[in-house]
Amino acid sequence: QVQLVESGGGLVQPGGSLTLSCAASGTIFSIVRSLFVMGWYRQAPGKQRDLVAAITSGGSANYADSVKGRFTISRDNAKNTVSLQMNSLTPEDTAVYYCNALRADSRAEYWGQGTQVTVSS
Repeated sequence: QVQLVESGGGLVQPGGSLTLSCAASGTIFSIVRSLFVMGWYRQAPGKQRDLVAAITSGGSANYADSVKGRFTISRDNAKNTVSLQMNSLTPEDTAVYYCNALRADSRAEYWGQGTQVTVSS
C-alpha cells in the first residue's frame, strides 16, 4: 500500500506564494519508489480533476500550460516527499490540490486526501 499525506494549503492573496508538500509512505513505495511518478492534481468546484505537475524519480518534470513558469515541482527521494512551489497565484488557481502516485509498471494509482488552496483578496 501507499499512503499520501498533503500539507501546506491555505488562503493566500493574489500574487502570493504557497508551497504544498506530500509525504509518501508504505511498504510498496519504500521498495519500488523509483517506479513511481509523483504528481499534483487540482479540482475546482464543478470542474474535473486536472494534472498540475508531475515528476519522475529521476527528476524529469512536466507541467500544465496554465502553471508553467509559476509552479515548480520537486522531489526528495530520500525523504519520500514531493513539493509544489506555487508563485504568482491567481484566483483561477483556487482548488483542492491532490497528491498522486502512479506506479509506472502496473499503473496502480494512489491519492492523498487533498488540501484546499484559496486565492482571494
